Amino acid sequence: MERIEPPLRIAAIRFLNPAPLMWDFEHEPGKSSLAQRYTVDWMLPSACAERLALPRFGDDAHPDAADIGLIPVAALATTPGLRILPGCTIASKHRVRSILLVRRASQPLSRIRSVAADTASRASLAYTQVLFHLWGNPGATFLPHYPDLDPMLDQADAAMLIGDPALYALEERQNREERTGEPLVYHDLAEEWINLTGTPWVSAIWAIRETSLQASSRSLDEIAADFTQSRDHGLANIDALVEEWSARLPIPAITIRAYLTSNIFYTLDEECLRGLRHFYQLAAEFGVLPPFSLTI
Repeated sequence: MERIEPPLRIAAIRFLNPAPLMWDFEHEPGKSSLAQRYTVDWMLPSACAERLALPRFGDDAHPDAADIGLIPVAALATTPGLRILPGCTIASKHRVRSILLVRRASQPLSRIRSVAADTASRASLAYTQVLFHLWGNPGATFLPHYPDLDPMLDQADAAMLIGDPALYALEERQNREERTGEPLVYHDLAEEWINLTGTPWVSAIWAIRETSLQASSRSLDEIAADFTQSRDHGLANIDALVEEWSARLPIPAITIRAYLTSNIFYTLDEECLRGLRHFYQLAAEFGVLPPFSLTI
């Protein structure tokens, strides 16, 4: 008799940037087929990593634990027992638009002492901490804050925004300056990283528990193929994604299209792996993350 396996549980992100990766999981005909092998829970990036850190098997198994997650790359260095699912990523090789450091024009980077940070992504926080070391300002402190630019700048010298709130802040940039009369500088942190290191900015990857992989009858490559195919179908349906997300976000369709096609890079290629290894090297050197050797 054929063995019936329970579906693998996925921790996924309800942001715009992973939308192409999730195409088959949300649209037919792939949705029904994949539902036989996977269940999907939606959350913030940092919560994805937390779900993969919860015990999954045994007497202490947690009901919210996941088998696979789209996790910030920083979490790979701090969560033991994970493997990268090859093929897909959330990365940028130019400007990303959705990860920003916003500061007052009168206060240069070298004089920033505090940053109100949206902690929804551990990777963005770790990258920003590394960048402050590269900018010669390692003493800046990071204060957790909900993603709202004005209250963030009331509390700290600068603000770090990620994801959809960052995209919205860029759209509102001119309106805010007209309203407040305060000029701000918006640093695209992926662009800053690329200019300083010459390597891509790699924000998130699909990761699977080693124990979940061992318990499955399917290989790493077979599981990864489902995710790669979903990405490919998503990139082939950008028009539909633009229409869907234009109805969800207060952002022009032309901006959403450019973001999905030009700002985000979705293939975990050798150049991205080189950038990721460089990030882990610098993060360990500056004490931002523990030493970590990337294998794939």
